[in-house]
Amino acid sequence: MFGQSKPVVLQPYGSRRKRGRPPRWLVLLLSGVIVGVAGVVLVQERYLPPRLSQSESAKLRSAYETADAERQRLQRELAETSQKLSTALADKKGLAEELTATRGATARLREDMSAVVASLPPDPRGGGVEVRSGRFTTQGGMLVYDVVLTREQRAGSKPMTGVMQLLVAGTPARGPETTVALKPVALALGSHEVVRGSQALPEGFKPRETTIQVLDRVAGKPLGMRVMLVK
Repeated sequence: MFGQSKPVVLQPYGSRRKRGRPPRWLVLLLSGVIVGVAGVVLVQERYLPPRLSQSESAKLRSAYETADAERQRLQRELAETSQKLSTALADKKGLAEELTATRGATARLREDMSAVVASLPPDPRGGGVEVRSGRFTTQGGMLVYDVVLTREQRAGSKPMTGVMQLLVAGTPARGPETTVALKPVALALGSHEVVRGSQALPEGFKPRETTIQVLDRVAGKPLGMRVMLVK
């Protein structure tokens, strides 16, 4: 009982750990890492899109760059088209304003023309169509004419169709005086009409006077007539 005593060794962690076994916390940590990696691989394989190879990634990048370049080109074209549209709308507005101004000027000219025609002396012969004024000259073998015709027109009635026939009396290059019938001129006569033009005369022909005939058609019913000198 009172023999030699042996030293007592205290184990601070309870029981003695077996040599060579890794700590439990390390095992749990490694197990969690392995499970996490396996979960990521499982999710990628089953639920996520398949991973692209290097060549497929290069093709995808090339397609993206091509699409982006095309998008930029379309944006530039859209900007240019929008600019052209804005310019066209501005031009259209300007043309509309010019058309309005032209119509106003045309209406004023018509009023002025009506006033001038009304001030002309009446046709001595009268008739359904009056030859109110006329001027005939020669130029380079051509008979140049300006003739003012009027008629009474009811409101809303359509213009009257017909022809103006010019009979030119004069002296030819050889032979006695004769009368030359020029080509009939088609008419669409409202309340008044100014007929301007020129027609060729026979070579060497010297006109003296012109008979103006207004007919309902070629060689038809006469509607008005007047004789005027050629100056």
